[in-house]
Amino acid sequence: MIKKESIEKAYEIAKDRYAEMGVDTDAVLGKMNSTAISMHCWQADDVTGFENPDGVLTGGIQATGNYPGKARTIEQARQDIEKSMSLLPGRQRLNLHAIYGDFRAGKADRDEIGPEHFESWVSWAKELGIGMDFNCTLFSHPKSDSGFTLSDNDPAIREFWIEHVRRCREISAYFGKELGSRCIHNIWIADGSKDITVNRFRHRAHLKDSLDKIMAAKMDPSYMADAVEAKLFGIGLEAFTVGSHEFYLGYAVANKMMLCLDIGHFHPTEQVSDKISAVFQFIPELLLHVTRPIRWDSDHVVTLSDEVRSLFEEIVWAGRLDNVNIGLDFFDASINRIGAYVTGVRAAQKAIMLALLSPLPKLREYDDNGQYFERLALLEEAKSMPFGAVWDYYCLSEDVPAGQDYIAEVQKYEKEVLFAR
Repeated sequence: MIKKESIEKAYEIAKDRYAEMGVDTDAVLGKMNSTAISMHCWQADDVTGFENPDGVLTGGIQATGNYPGKARTIEQARQDIEKSMSLLPGRQRLNLHAIYGDFRAGKADRDEIGPEHFESWVSWAKELGIGMDFNCTLFSHPKSDSGFTLSDNDPAIREFWIEHVRRCREISAYFGKELGSRCIHNIWIADGSKDITVNRFRHRAHLKDSLDKIMAAKMDPSYMADAVEAKLFGIGLEAFTVGSHEFYLGYAVANKMMLCLDIGHFHPTEQVSDKISAVFQFIPELLLHVTRPIRWDSDHVVTLSDEVRSLFEEIVWAGRLDNVNIGLDFFDASINRIGAYVTGVRAAQKAIMLALLSPLPKLREYDDNGQYFERLALLEEAKSMPFGAVWDYYCLSEDVPAGQDYIAEVQKYEKEVLFAR
């Protein structure tokens, strides 16, 4: 275990070093505490949900691995999420998918769900003092078997899913009102075609019409906000994805709503970080789904990768950290799921902290003066600054394990709880 005295001593040295670069580390720690990350519920149980726990994933989604200890009930999922949060500094929220409703009193189809199926979640969140976000679930259902939902050519299928999303927006507003924290409702659909279709225009026209009908109901913006999420393609949808980046960017701009950028939903050679400054010219607020694509959208646990660092640098450098809602989206069933949560959230938090520790005023000065050697040199020197000492002190001040100490906590929980299931 890292000694408290060692952490405090290292932080004082780091604080002085950063001050020499014009960075106030105490202010950075304060900003970290006001930046929440929305943890996704689907890491706990491999995107199974509680609507139909024995169901099969569809919509181009796959969770690989069978590591022991998977959460199989709402109680187990909540227990695992609470344990994960206890090992994390800062503020967290919980992001739920509609299939995670509490259906123990009786199953409801997707077009029948309501706030009553999420009352126990709200009570739980109140006890923890956290906010919640929400996602409609337009996959893993018989009425999505055609490969299309909101864009299906069958009006009856479209109406079923329109009603589902309408209800999900109402549930989101319920979350926001009950928890006193605005809920972000995100719309992602897996609609598309495995092979060539001549009906691209028609399917996208159907999607636009469906979204227009869904958004016709105006919600209190203090309770909930809408986001739409694009994807390049999915497994089994290689030839055509209805909800492309261009489609949803246009829809979000036209309807003054939030756009969700998922790091794994673009071409491997695209940098989502480069999209931040462009999109913010037209959209005032963004939702992020931070993940780690190894082979395109593989949804691996987030690590402190170059792209994750660049993503948050661009956000901080643009002065838009307060205009970004940060969520995570990975599901790895090949490793300890609590360990995946903690490692992934901490990696995202480290990327935010590193961006906040940038010597931005001096970098801007060099940039404005055309001093490009100096700008490059300072960026390089910033990489070797004692960031780890600031991170460890942040964990210490939040009363959570610093450095690698959380590994033993996860191992203990695995032995006492997960392997006993």
